[in-house]
Amino acid sequence: MNRSQIRPLPEVRVEVRGEVPGDAAEYARTKVLAALGKVGEPVLGTRVKLSQAGASVRHPAHAQVNVDVNGRPVRAHVAADTMPEAIDLLRDRLAGRLSRVHRRGHHGGGPRPGSRIGQGRRVVRRRAHGPARMTPAQAVYRMEALGYGFHLFTDAASGVDSVVYRDAEGGHRLARARGDASAPAPSDLPPTAPPAVPLGVSGIPAPRMGVEEAVWRLEATGLPFVFFVDTATERGALLHRRRDGLHGLVTPAE
Repeated sequence: MNRSQIRPLPEVRVEVRGEVPGDAAEYARTKVLAALGKVGEPVLGTRVKLSQAGASVRHPAHAQVNVDVNGRPVRAHVAADTMPEAIDLLRDRLAGRLSRVHRRGHHGGGPRPGSRIGQGRRVVRRRAHGPARMTPAQAVYRMEALGYGFHLFTDAASGVDSVVYRDAEGGHRLARARGDASAPAPSDLPPTAPPAVPLGVSGIPAPRMGVEEAVWRLEATGLPFVFFVDTATERGALLHRRRDGLHGLVTPAE
């Protein structure tokens, strides 16, 4: 390979929270770069987050990575007893998901509905945390306070089931069950609402499907979650992977 064919290493941004060991950021950067080295497409952005909880928490070391592979988001998240172990697990999980993205790109997509993917996977249901209705800004603040990457809520102004989530660049976005719902004006917000936060808004309504199809889509795409309108209830719902390997189905608080 001549010099003109050598691709520069992609930039890997690492954020740390809590009492993360001092050498963990560089160790994570090295491991993630090793996984990215086998990607044959442009890597447009990579963000790693390391967080260390207290010793009383089971699996206190958490490692998360978001990668933009030529416009396609790839995400992985793991928890372990120690930070080095979490980073090693993160590298392996990221490599596996990058491999699946590569295969889908070259073979026309993943499995179709009706295949064995997702069969027998237990779905654990729970209500969304917090008040039944809130503003998007309140939902963002609650999401950050809980340490989640997303939060399902019902918009206080429009009554539309919605979700706020972090994008690949670390910003916040809003998606709604209906794409025609307008954002509330500042004067419509209750006086106790948190200050506005920069928020990108998706104009595409959530797809309508059953829980079984949502499970298939979650596993086939490798996305961190699937936001959809449940055809059984006609309400917004969010399906995601839990840390114990099961699927979590979040439904509105009300």
